Amino acid sequence: IFSLISAWQTGEWSINSLMDLPMNILSIALMMKLGLAPLHFWMPEVLQGISLPTGLILSTWQKIAPMALLLQTSHLINLNLTIALGLTSIMVGGWGGIGQTQLRKIMAFSSIGHLGWIIVILKFDPQLSLLNFVLYIIMTAAMFMSLTTISATKMLEISTSWSKTPALTTTTMLILLSLAGLPPLTGFAPKLLVTLELVKQNATLLAVMVMFISLLALFFYIRLTYVVTLTLSPNTPNSLLTWRTASRSYSTTAIMNTMALILLPITPTLLLL
Repeated sequence: IFSLISAWQTGEWSINSLMDLPMNILSIALMMKLGLAPLHFWMPEVLQGISLPTGLILSTWQKIAPMALLLQTSHLINLNLTIALGLTSIMVGGWGGIGQTQLRKIMAFSSIGHLGWIIVILKFDPQLSLLNFVLYIIMTAAMFMSLTTISATKMLEISTSWSKTPALTTTTMLILLSLAGLPPLTGFAPKLLVTLELVKQNATLLAVMVMFISLLALFFYIRLTYVVTLTLSPNTPNSLLTWRTASRSYSTTAIMNTMALILLPITPTLLLL
């Protein structure tokens, strides 16, 4: 479709420049690939139907290619399109995750909300969008790896993990707060920088709307944190060791969890890179 419309407008098959209509179609196609609202309907259902390791790939690795294309064509993207889809994604990401009990669906709506933050600022500052995207991948990967280690796919299962892996459960709770964007964790950096950039671009009303809408997502993150830390199973086992058939190394999970929590102090260094 993109090639046909480009040929229709320019009169030739070679794509030498991106016109308004073909560029909008290309942008919408890439945003559907990312799972941005209102083109998000495939993502929660697909993520719910696959395993946690596959969900990790779907939420992180699969989004690198379309995001790279959007970053390379950011100077041609329609500003109103990015703002509209960004605001819609932040709202849908918060509203859709409130009533969910399945962790994979919650992470799907969390991904939609975070990508909304990335797209809102894409036209204003592509480098900031790239930093936001890298931090999103780190935090999402850490969360999926923690859930894979705990083998939890429901809120009920994650609430009983404290007696088995207290250290990992603690860091999982902190990663949830980092995804919510609370200081002094890593997730606070992109939200602070995006808000400051929007104010600098005289888009104060847009910054206020984004922050107010993101309170919806903050609710279900704090609810998950409450379930993880403040509700204990009535049949807590006496053994502190988890029964496993084979020992595994969790060094990668530990590294990702650490990065998802303590990168805020080095944010100025990241901005200089």
